[in-house]
Amino acid sequence: MDILIDIILKAGRSAVELSLFILLPVMVVMLSLMRLLEARGALDWLVAALTPVLRPFGLTGLGVFAALQINFVSFAAPMATLTMMEQRGASDRHLAATLAMVFAMAQANAAFPMLTMGLHFGTTLVFSVLGGCTAAAATYYLFGRQLSAAEATLDETLHHPVAESAKGVLDVINRAGAEAFKIAVGAIPMLVLSLVVVTALRQFGAIDLITRGLTPVLVLLSIDPGLILPTLTKYLAGGTAMMGVVDDMLRAGQMSEALLNASAGFLISPFDLPGVAVLISAGRRVANVWKPAALGACVGIALRTAGHILVG
Repeated sequence: MDILIDIILKAGRSAVELSLFILLPVMVVMLSLMRLLEARGALDWLVAALTPVLRPFGLTGLGVFAALQINFVSFAAPMATLTMMEQRGASDRHLAATLAMVFAMAQANAAFPMLTMGLHFGTTLVFSVLGGCTAAAATYYLFGRQLSAAEATLDETLHHPVAESAKGVLDVINRAGAEAFKIAVGAIPMLVLSLVVVTALRQFGAIDLITRGLTPVLVLLSIDPGLILPTLTKYLAGGTAMMGVVDDMLRAGQMSEALLNASAGFLISPFDLPGVAVLISAGRRVANVWKPAALGACVGIALRTAGHILVG
């Protein structure tokens, strides 16, 4: 019992430190910047400029906005956009392409805090965009080609607050701060539980057993066995939990910055059990197209993985 209590206390301390001292400050700054750009109309202009470029990939204006949200806000931010697309009459085919893109892109709530751990921002962003566009196109033209392309009259106007005065700017920043705090605090339960499970598995030798069993195969494939733990954590508990494990491994010298950057293509995305569950809850039609979206996301993540391995 003493061992379990010790594991819980250590995991809780690590989770709170990661959420409040790394995730929260980064999310406050990034969300404030995004919301100010949104309130000033800069994002409207950017979406309008990018839409004609990205439409051949199966993305609409709202799909472009979802891409900005996943890369610069958090993995859950595109939920509102997906709901809006469903309610405003986007076709199932466009919904599937947008969902695939979101699945395949780098989530800001993991990517930005991991910049403090040595993650290369430029490389991550470039391959996030390439992977997202590839996933959207693969879904729109291949995996989701049988889906309905019928659309209602689509209103793609982005409704948001304006910041025309100092008070308006302050209101936008306060709302962004409250949103960031909600994201950071909301990550604590999942972080604590996942770190408790991972620490317990490590303490009782389960991770070592899995690693020993898979090491010969991974060595043949030239894959570092040190990736087993963060990969298991990522796909079972989500990107934020993976971030906590990677932070611990980097501090303990069990993982290098080079390995982190080489593996970022498949470690940093919302395509995991918690991420998929959250995103498909955006609406009934969104949930109905998750299978072709998941197949398209696999193509996009494969491209990102290859790119990160080559570039590092």
